[in-house]
Amino acid sequence: MDGNGRWAEKRGLPRLVGHEQGAKSIRACVEAAIEAGVEFLTLYAFSSENWKRPAAEVAGLMRLLERFLDEKVKEMKKEGVRLQAIGRLQELPSSCQRKLAEAIASTETNTRLTVVLALSYSGRTEIVEAVKQIVRESREGELSEDDITQDFFSAHLDTRNLPDPDLLIRTSGEMRVSNFLLWQLSYTEIHVADCLWPDFGKDDFFEALADYQKRNRRYGGI
Repeated sequence: MDGNGRWAEKRGLPRLVGHEQGAKSIRACVEAAIEAGVEFLTLYAFSSENWKRPAAEVAGLMRLLERFLDEKVKEMKKEGVRLQAIGRLQELPSSCQRKLAEAIASTETNTRLTVVLALSYSGRTEIVEAVKQIVRESREGELSEDDITQDFFSAHLDTRNLPDPDLLIRTSGEMRVSNFLLWQLSYTEIHVADCLWPDFGKDDFFEALADYQKRNRRYGGI
């Protein structure tokens, strides 16, 4: 979800206003996903690299996350949306961790759409942590070299209970994956939208799905 800051700066507004506007695009995309029958929607909300931003902006983003959880949980329960999260969640402020855990618990039985928030997330860190866990298991004598398959490795990632993405939507015209789901994106189709994230609405989401439907996914075959 790229371009919140630039959206605000183009209008002479504080960057946090762009993030607030971007939160409205989340709702639009969730509604579009439900209408289209999408089962999983993962939102790259805050990367590990984002901690490098000015302290005031980071604090504002954490407050925005808490407000989003406070305001949207009841709506998610009503609409059958299950909330999940991936990333180094222990790095979030304790109040965010608590509200996030409460939201996840209160929506865990919903089945219409699973929304996954990637928070303090890094694809490289996720892979490194998976390797560390496998090394620990090896030292404890719980596995052999032959046990380490692609499926086995995937089972050690944050997304162990989630399918690999079919489609990656990248806003603001950026042509990179930015350390997002590096293992999982191996055969994911990519759609790049020129608009900044706060301007990304339901029509843009449906356009991305229509573009995806035209793809011929060969997975290395003919």
